[in-house]
Amino acid sequence: MRLTIDIDCTPEEARAFFGMPNVEPLNKMIVDEMTRRAKENLDTLADPERFFAQMAAMSGKGFEQFQNLMAATMGGASGGAKRK
Repeated sequence: MRLTIDIDCTPEEARAFFGMPNVEPLNKMIVDEMTRRAKENLDTLADPERFFAQMAAMSGKGFEQFQNLMAATMGGASGGAKRK
């Protein structure tokens, strides 16, 4: 026996129905902050010399964490195994 139910509702209505929290204010705050930071650093991104100087300033642990983040991202995107 097969039963199909079509429910026509908005994502907000579905979240409320399942008791999930409304994260729109948090999402807006994060997007606004990222936009502000991107605007502040726009001249840095446009100037390769300044960009690489900023990247070179990341030393030791910071650079290692950045590498680990990139490796994890690439591994997740390709479906590869996680590194330990």
